[in-house]
Amino acid sequence: MLIWVDADACPKVCREMLIRASARTGIQLNFVSNHAIPLPMNPKIRSIRVQAGFDRADQRISDDIQVGELLISQDIPLAALVVAKGCQVITPRGDVLTAETIQERLTLRNMMEELRGAGVQMGGPATLDQRDRQRFGNALDRWLSQIKLS
Repeated sequence: MLIWVDADACPKVCREMLIRASARTGIQLNFVSNHAIPLPMNPKIRSIRVQAGFDRADQRISDDIQVGELLISQDIPLAALVVAKGCQVITPRGDVLTAETIQERLTLRNMMEELRGAGVQMGGPATLDQRDRQRFGNALDRWLSQIKLS
């Protein structure tokens, strides 16, 4: 069982939580990015570098992720692809995206993109706060518990 991380946009605090979870449970982590990500030397932590380019990391993840594995990403189109393959997604804010929830998130994301394209000024996402970190940690722990029971 693997955890895949869309590492280009993964906040450092989430990366650190994942590394601690790997040390505690022995779960394999695959960090996929198009630039160097500082990671500890550990056989359970793998850095996968892809060429720079639009959605190259997303393509690698969607090609290689297997049924039942977990993706950490805030990229909703990528999340939709891997959920369709039978995977679960947790965002850095701790939102769990599943087959039951992904369509609503994809629709909302597309609507926001259309508004931005029409020139509507919108602020970016708020910075991760303590509540977000706690939600992420709780969602990760729930997933780890589920696979341990399987």
